[in-house]
Amino acid sequence: MRARTASLDTSAAGDWVSQQVLESTIYLRMKALEDDPTVPLFFGRLDYHEQHEEARGERFYIGRRHVSDEVGDPMVVDWRARISRAFYRASKADPMGVELRRRFGFQHGEMTAFEDERLSGEQVEEDEYSQILEDEIERPRVGPMRDIVATIQPEQDVIVRSELERSVCVQGAPGTGKTAVGLHRAAYLLYSHREQLSRQGVLVVGPNASFLRYIGDVLPALGEIDAQQTTIEELVAKTLGTINARYSIRGTDEPAVATLKGDARMAEVIRRALWSHLRPPTEGLVVPRGARRWRVASYEAEEMVAALRERGVRYGAARAMLPQRLAHAILVKMELAGDSPDDRVQDAVARSRPVKQYADLLWPAVDPARLVMRLLSDPAFLAAAADGVLSPEEQTMLLWAKPAKGPASVRWSVADAVLIDEAADLVARTSSLGHVVADEAQDLSQMMLRAVGRRCSTGSTTVLGDLAQATTPWASRSWEDALTHLGKTDAHVEQLTKGFRVPGEVIEYAARLLPTIAPDLEPPTSVRRTRGDLVVTRVTDLVAATVDAARVEAAKLGSVGLILPDALVPAVTTGLRSGGVGFAVLGEDPGNVEVPDDDVLGTEFDSKLDVVPASLAKGLEFDHVLLLEPAGIVTGEADRVTGLRRLYVCLTRAVTSLVVLHGEELPPELGAPY
Repeated sequence: MRARTASLDTSAAGDWVSQQVLESTIYLRMKALEDDPTVPLFFGRLDYHEQHEEARGERFYIGRRHVSDEVGDPMVVDWRARISRAFYRASKADPMGVELRRRFGFQHGEMTAFEDERLSGEQVEEDEYSQILEDEIERPRVGPMRDIVATIQPEQDVIVRSELERSVCVQGAPGTGKTAVGLHRAAYLLYSHREQLSRQGVLVVGPNASFLRYIGDVLPALGEIDAQQTTIEELVAKTLGTINARYSIRGTDEPAVATLKGDARMAEVIRRALWSHLRPPTEGLVVPRGARRWRVASYEAEEMVAALRERGVRYGAARAMLPQRLAHAILVKMELAGDSPDDRVQDAVARSRPVKQYADLLWPAVDPARLVMRLLSDPAFLAAAADGVLSPEEQTMLLWAKPAKGPASVRWSVADAVLIDEAADLVARTSSLGHVVADEAQDLSQMMLRAVGRRCSTGSTTVLGDLAQATTPWASRSWEDALTHLGKTDAHVEQLTKGFRVPGEVIEYAARLLPTIAPDLEPPTSVRRTRGDLVVTRVTDLVAATVDAARVEAAKLGSVGLILPDALVPAVTTGLRSGGVGFAVLGEDPGNVEVPDDDVLGTEFDSKLDVVPASLAKGLEFDHVLLLEPAGIVTGEADRVTGLRRLYVCLTRAVTSLVVLHGEELPPELGAPY
């Protein structure tokens, strides 16, 4: 298929524009057909009954994408096609017309096994556990996250194949595959609504840049290259840069200040501040035209402003309408005087200097960044906008210690940029995409949720998260509240509790924290037969013990994550370097780190051992996890409950084994020593 695409002749185009379009289309097609020889193109087979109304006894091979032969006949059917749905949902209770389902096992691109499951007939036996399915789930992985098309479970497939018009919220415990489900839903929607979503766009919003690099290969591996991926910080920073290229995010806020700035009440404060710029007319408008002067009385102009306010349009859109309203009033007066003006005369009047100056006086232009800067630096302006919304103490908390010289000189924080994004939307409507996937959404503030919701105001969304893993001071406490601020109160909430990735022994140990951090959530369970390995050891020299343990873990098959309190990263990495243990540090660019010539520092997800600060562990998975100093992870957060939630995240990153090393006493919420 790649060869046929590459052989297409672009010189046959009728003109140079058509040739450019054709070359671009071929390039994108070649990108979509990029293949990894270690990843099999097919993983299953369906044999349908003769009585099936569509398949009629046909046999279909199911794979990551559609594959056709030299004459265009299908050899492999895309996993997202309707006929493939039975591969994930058919059961002996409901065979869906399938007589036999076959699963193929692969190792390094080579087929190593297959399993047959008869779903109908007189001799149907009880369900047997699929060894191939288990092997695929537990197969060691090195590098970024991979797709799960061969192991999607029925309850996951229901979410993946939800209709485009439907917004879905997935409350998923660790290891339930919620991130994979969200990405595969994006891939399914791009397949089912290709033309619409290619035009409207699909966006994936993740918690940090390391997480995006971790999941970055999933959609391209499925042939989908149209979806964009970003973080909430990059999303609002783009708005900031669009307003003025000199504006950028360079500052940080104290947790209490950032929490207040993320409160949804700030939306009302910004709305009031913006519309307070309107000025009542103090005199009428006079427009000379030819030998005559035409006048619009001040009360008429005031009525026009009031009428535009009542329409509920954006500030900038209404401001653009005002000159036309004023010009139309003059046009009416001309007609009453016996003239016969047309639309061209109205446009000329609207563009005339007296009308433009008068409109600017009543409805001045507003820079969203300057508006937020004035709110945070002018006590009187803030007090007027926040009267009855924020308390005097909260207003004092928001104000900067020193007034800013201008927006370009401000060290804007992420929370500030979110406020500017809100103001920018009030001035001019934010363009809506067709679909947005918001991962780890429980950690978004109410104002951040509003910012994400604006990007899918006319589209749909897939919200992914776990309330038990909420680790920011401004995190959501319920999905009902989060969906309200997202603007998707009609979203369907699904709960995934069956863990396919985290071993039973590990998830049960981590679940000891749930009565404290999320007492209302149903505890997760592991459906895997293998219990996994869990070792908890107290040591006297944490760094030396870590170096020894890292050597042991790095010798195992699969990826290794060394998760530790952020404050311990310098000491531990120095010890690893001295011990000659190769590693990469998540969140750091090796090119900017000065190291000796021992060449032990690698790039994240490409190194055998990844050093993972606890603040970046969310959403990641490793075959083997070495976790250091749980008490330090807890005390590294603003409060104890948040710290315990962070520890819960870190404890549930292992797919095969977890080793916990600690010098301090373990948090009592973990119960008796393991």
